[in-house]
Amino acid sequence: MTKVQKGKLIIFSAPSGSGKTTIVHWLMKQIPELAFSVSATSRKIRQGETDGKDYHFLSVKDFKQRIRQNAFVEWEEVYENQFYGTLISEVERLRNEGRHVVFDVDVKGGMNIKRLYGNDALAIFVQPPSIEELEKRLRSRNTDSDESIRKRVKKADYELQYAKNFDVVIINDNLEEAEQKTLKVVTEFLGRDPVIHKR
Repeated sequence: MTKVQKGKLIIFSAPSGSGKTTIVHWLMKQIPELAFSVSATSRKIRQGETDGKDYHFLSVKDFKQRIRQNAFVEWEEVYENQFYGTLISEVERLRNEGRHVVFDVDVKGGMNIKRLYGNDALAIFVQPPSIEELEKRLRSRNTDSDESIRKRVKKADYELQYAKNFDVVIINDNLEEAEQKTLKVVTEFLGRDPVIHKR
């Protein structure tokens, strides 16, 4: 029986509103063997989200218990009692199937995964053209309060300092160009030829 080659890891981190999730979803349509690592979170489920698909939604108590059990590759308390993390069991299950695992995580989480998996992981930072543009995008979503937007902009300012620690920085000024650049670096990392798809 042929041994399945273990999958690699592709990490995406970015300030909220950078367009990271849009790029990740587009990329996954281009490369069928990519599998999304579904993060765990203690935040409340939002309308339209599905448990186990968008996130593994855990209670704060359950999340803290799993931290004590070292069940996470990485975890972060982003805001008070609002935890996000990546379950080791989820990552290894996908890698053992020969799938390449995609992460959509906080910058510190991204750095932790990169440290743990080294050359088996590619860390990509998606950067907005500017903080002003980021704030404009967050406001146009109409999903956050002014206070929440202020918090996110302040956090983004801090997260941008981490960009230099990532393997690749993609500036999302033009979405289609950002997508094509991302596809190129990922396919090179996986050792396959890029298939350039237009929208």
